[in-house]
Formats: sequence, structure tokens, C-alpha cells
Amino acid sequence: MTLAQFAPAMTRGSSRWLLLGSLALNLFFFGAAVAITIRAPATPTWDRNVFVRVERIATTLPPSDADLLRGQIKANREAIEDTQTKYRTAQDGIRATLRQEPFDPVAMREAMARTRAARQNFDQTIQGVFASTAAQMSAAGRHALADWPPGRKSETKQQ
Repeated sequence: MTLAQFAPAMTRGSSRWLLLGSLALNLFFFGAAVAITIRAPATPTWDRNVFVRVERIATTLPPSDADLLRGQIKANREAIEDTQTKYRTAQDGIRATLRQEPFDPVAMREAMARTRAARQNFDQTIQGVFASTAAQMSAAGRHALADWPPGRKSETKQQ
């Protein structure tokens, strides 16, 4: 037999392997695309607004404690909004200072000091609401707050 006699058989066999390889490669890419689509990272759910975050916390509490938290937040909404707005405004002041030409480091330090004070005032306001609310909550509600975010192991469970 000559090499020419083997050529047609090799061509048929090669085309089969080529077809099989192409099919396998297409299935691989299709599978990868499906896997990426299914396991695509979720969009970030973090929101800067304290009311959105409090609502997320409330949904994990026992119903009566969730209602209590929502009621306290609603009763103190004006004070919370005011301190949150002042804090965001102070943060904007830092950004404005960073954009100034020529840059003034003293003004930057002053803007940062105002932001720290506004943040502390905001924290004290929201934490005060949580402290007074927690005093009225059930033990289960307080434990749910302590274990926030959901899935966090509590101190007593770890020991």
C-alpha cells in the first residue's frame, strides 16, 4: 500500500476528530457561559441610607421587635435624617477641598474635623435609638441584633 491509499481514510478520520473536537469545544464554551450566567455575582446590596439598612435589620427580627424598631426609627426620623444629612454634607466638604487649586492642607484638616464631628453626632443619634429600642426588645430580638448580619455566630455559640 502506498501513502496515497491511506490519505482518503486519514482525511475521513481526521474530519471525524475535527468534528468531535469542535463539538466538545462548543459544549465547553456553552457550559462556561451558562455557569457564568447562573453564578454571576449579585449586585451590591449595601446602601448608604440608614433607613434602608435599618429596614434590612428589621426584616431579620421577630415580628414584634421589628415593629418596635420601625416605630422608634419613625419617631426619631427627623433627628436621624438631620444628622445623616449633616454628615453627608461634611463628606462633600472634604471632596470640595480636595478639588480646590491650589490645595490647602489646613482646609482639608478642618473639613475632616467637621466630618468626624458630624459622623460622631450621627452615630450617637442612631445608636441612641437602637439602645433605647433594645431595652424594650425580647431576648430573641436582642440576640438577632447581636448576630447581625444573619449567619454570624454569637459569642456564646463559639465557646
